[in-house]
Amino acid sequence: MLINCAAYQEGKKLTDIPQSEIGAYLRRPDCFVWVALRDADAAEMAEMQQQFGLHELAVEDTLAGSQRPKLEEYGDSLFTVLQTIEMVEGDLHVGELYIFVGPNYVLSCRRKSEKGFMDVRARCEREPHLLRHGSGYVLYALMDAAVDRYFPMLERLEGELDVLEERIFSKDASARANIESLYGLKQRLGIVKHATGPELEVVSKLFGGRVPMVCSNMGDYFRDIYDHLVRLNQSIDTARDTIGTAISVNLSMIALQENETTKKLASYAALIAVPTLVVGVYGMNFEHMPELHWTFGYPLALALMAGIDFYLYYRFRKSGWL
Repeated sequence: MLINCAAYQEGKKLTDIPQSEIGAYLRRPDCFVWVALRDADAAEMAEMQQQFGLHELAVEDTLAGSQRPKLEEYGDSLFTVLQTIEMVEGDLHVGELYIFVGPNYVLSCRRKSEKGFMDVRARCEREPHLLRHGSGYVLYALMDAAVDRYFPMLERLEGELDVLEERIFSKDASARANIESLYGLKQRLGIVKHATGPELEVVSKLFGGRVPMVCSNMGDYFRDIYDHLVRLNQSIDTARDTIGTAISVNLSMIALQENETTKKLASYAALIAVPTLVVGVYGMNFEHMPELHWTFGYPLALALMAGIDFYLYYRFRKSGWL
């Protein structure tokens, strides 16, 4: 579906144009066309391929979807794939942003993504001195916006991690629920990592060393995106390491709790064992046993059992077993 199609010259928007006039504006000197699509079908991509001369392999990847972030050169044009991630009710939805960039055109197509990039177009039109750089600056603006959208999401995930860390030491929290929540959070961080990790390699090809002509003189801008991605990846790695530590601590807490339970069971077993031993001895029904006919034998046996149990209970309480 076509979202927007406009022509720009010398950093200023000329006009919105119909698809049939794209070729005419492409032939103008110092002019480029910026087209935005959403969930484009084969017919729309075929028309764009004809208008811009897109490489068939890049078009095929766009239609297939589910691509890994990458950057490919086809002559004097670039084909870039970025992943977009949106959080809906705590779940992460992964989409793709496909960007075709040539000397006089930019074609962006997003898939499985609800939030568009109209704010990026508005930003570029507010900065004509930067938009004079042409399609290379538009590529930077789209990539910068896509990367910046990771930060609020990562902050939210880190906030969830802080809550889970506090819940580990809560007596009311379930240990199993804590581990499940921590592992689920680690999986979501892994989704973000799978998007931001490969994008480091993508952006690194756009500054320093050999840079595609369409992005010449834009090295400082792409280096800024690279710095953002480095920060993101470092934060993700730190959070995932913290989750691993939190899971280990939670398992240690479970082991400690089980140890405390075992000590209590052992203590109660000892308290029961003493009277059981005495009663068992006197229950053997032998004829010649000491104190069988003594008047105070029965209360003395009860007192002895109670006294030993009281002493054991005192010692267990003092040692923290009960």
